[in-house]
Amino acid sequence: MGIFGRIADVFKANVNDVLDKAEDPEKMLKQMVIEMEESVNKATLSVAKAVSNEKSLERKLEKAKKDIGNWEQKAIQALSANREDLAKAALEKKAVAQRNADDLAPIYEQARQTALKLRSQLGSLKSKLDEARSRQNTLIARSQAAKAQKMLSQSMGGVGSDAFSKFDKLESKVETMEAEAEAFGELAGEDTSLEDEFKQLAAGPGVDDELAQLKAKMSK
Repeated sequence: MGIFGRIADVFKANVNDVLDKAEDPEKMLKQMVIEMEESVNKATLSVAKAVSNEKSLERKLEKAKKDIGNWEQKAIQALSANREDLAKAALEKKAVAQRNADDLAPIYEQARQTALKLRSQLGSLKSKLDEARSRQNTLIARSQAAKAQKMLSQSMGGVGSDAFSKFDKLESKVETMEAEAEAFGELAGEDTSLEDEFKQLAAGPGVDDELAQLKAKMSK
């Protein structure tokens, strides 16, 4: 399997399954993006080598074509000088350059197509990496929100609900104590009024007798 095949497996991995098994989803997400970046870097080196090979073959092909033209011009120059021997030698060199060009042409074309394909695949991988980086931020935000919600739910249930229940019971107990205190206060007030009435009743006849005696004394 080539490097692009291995990298494709990384991008095709089921992120949700990985996150389900991860103790720390945020850390796992960051690690996955790092692995993707490393894979893209390796792919970039492969593409660079392919492009370099293409350029090298292109230069060799262009040189062979240039040699064909040069040797032909030299053959013409030799014939103009009545040097058929030099013209023949120049044409032999031209034939060698032509065979070289013919051999290089299909090799160069294959290298050019390979470089184009790898460039396209690398561009696709870079787009997927950008998408993964964007999704990483979103998933991390969702993970943090889920953690906060989980903590809130745990505090509202279990220990949290028990604390609120105890608070309610305490409040109810205080209200009961207040009611009892008020009731005892009212009963104590009733007892005091009753005692005052009896005291007045006891003191009443003595005052009346004294008032009657005073009146009798004034009438005399």
